[in-house]
Formats: sequence, structure tokens, C-alpha cells
Amino acid sequence: MLYRVGTRGSRLALAQAEYVQKRLTEYFPEHEFELVVVKTTGDKFSNVSMKEIGTKGIFIKEIEEQLLDGTIDLAVHSMKDMPGNLPEGLTLAKTWKREDPRDVLVLREASTLEELPYGAVVATGSLRRRYQLLKLRPDLKIVDIRGNVETRIRKMEEQQLDGIVLAAAGLKRLHLEERITRYFNYDEMIPAPAQGAIAIEVAEDRRDIHELLQPFGDEETMRIVAAERHFLALMGGGCHVPVGAIGELQGEEVCLRVMYGEETGEKLVFANAVGKDPIMVAKEAADQLHRQWQEA
Repeated sequence: MLYRVGTRGSRLALAQAEYVQKRLTEYFPEHEFELVVVKTTGDKFSNVSMKEIGTKGIFIKEIEEQLLDGTIDLAVHSMKDMPGNLPEGLTLAKTWKREDPRDVLVLREASTLEELPYGAVVATGSLRRRYQLLKLRPDLKIVDIRGNVETRIRKMEEQQLDGIVLAAAGLKRLHLEERITRYFNYDEMIPAPAQGAIAIEVAEDRRDIHELLQPFGDEETMRIVAAERHFLALMGGGCHVPVGAIGELQGEEVCLRVMYGEETGEKLVFANAVGKDPIMVAKEAADQLHRQWQEA
């Protein structure tokens, strides 16, 4: 049987979709899995800042429309691009094992963050990354940047920027990890919720697709990502505010670190929560942030 797999057309999106296609083909050689490239709003306005474009769903809306009308059978996304709430009729399959969720620094010439001169120019398209980086180096000049991974690296070189902040997962999936100068630990920079995880979105009523994807779910990743995404939904986070969440398993417990801030970055709050139930852990983390926000 032929299954159509929807994806964006960027190299990173294609790398993720090709990985899913390869795994499915190996597991189900009797079926065919065809990639279908869909141009999204985020792709059409690749040179406009996230703040100007609008909502978090700009990279998935058109793909979801094709899922709902049956043009494609399943869709592969970056989980961090997924809003906390999905359109009626759509759901996510079990989450596959996650790639490295950390943020990284790519420097053009310097060897370390500390080696950057006073007032060095570092680019990022993320408010979350911008304000956490400024906590480490308040003197840096942070500028906005858009485009796929290779485009950002090219802009860094062409515009003589001192560095850029990217996701480790994207660089590794594109086999560009040699460009990484520094990995930020979670005390330095809390990643975006579900960063590094692949999302496979399907129609709720497609039982055949759910059964097809069943063997690939990773229980550890699912528990952690469930906590991070539920926290995102509770905070109503999108592209207009800095919001981060990273979970880790310690035995049977989910340990969740979170951050939230104003669009201006003038106020940032952080919290930690631990527990066995990912949903309750997310709620506790959100409650802590709300209390701190009132007190700040």
C-alpha cells in the first residue's frame, strides 16, 4: 500500500522525513512511503521575523489542511514547532526517541563564548535564546535571524556575525555537528519545549496509521515530551514570548525545568518540578511560575 508522508521542503525537514521514511520502509517493506513536500506560511516568509509573522503554527498549517482532507496520510514535523493544542480531528502518534535537545553556540572565529569581545554580535530568531544568552553575557549585541540552518550559517559568514545560536538536533541531523563551538547546559539555557523530538501527526480516525506507527514509540521520550508540551499548553506559549522547558527522567520521576518571560525580556522567571505523573509535573511547574510572576 502507498502511504503519503507530508513534510516541509527545508533540508532539515526533509532529513527528518527521510529518516522516518527509511525506518518505516525497513520495518514494512511490503508498503511504499512517498514524501510529499508542502510549502507552509513560514516557508513563504522566510526572511520575516517570527514576531512579525504571528502564531506558532506557521510551519504546519498547510500540512494539517492536507492531513484533514486526505491528500497526505501522515506528516512529519519538528515537535517544537507544534502548538500545545492541535486542530480538531488531528492527533500525534507516539513520540520516537529524541535527538539531543540542547541549544548550541556556533562561532565564526572565536573558540569560546568567553573569548568573544565586548559587544560581539550574535544572532538568533528566538526570544527564549536571546534573553538567556544575555544572562550569560549582558554585553552582547543580539540580532534577529531567519532561515534554515544552512542559511543562518551562511548569513553568519557573509554578514561577519560573531556567532549564532542553534539547536544541536538540527546540526546533528544535517551532519554539521563539527560546526558546534559550545553546548549550553540546562543551567545556562533551557531549550524550547520538545526540542529535538520529531512529531508525527495523523488524523484521529486513521487507525491503520496509528497501528503502523505503534512499534516506534519511545516510552522515556513520550513521558518527558508530554510534560514539556503540557507545560507549553498551560502557559499559552508561542513565538511572542520566551518560554522553555526541558525534562529528564530520574528513576521513575520526571524532573522538569522551565522558564517564562515577557516579550521585552525585562522579566524572566524559572522553576523546577518533580513527580511521576508528567501532566501533574507540568501543572506544578506552571503554578510555580505563576506565583513567581506575581511576586517579581
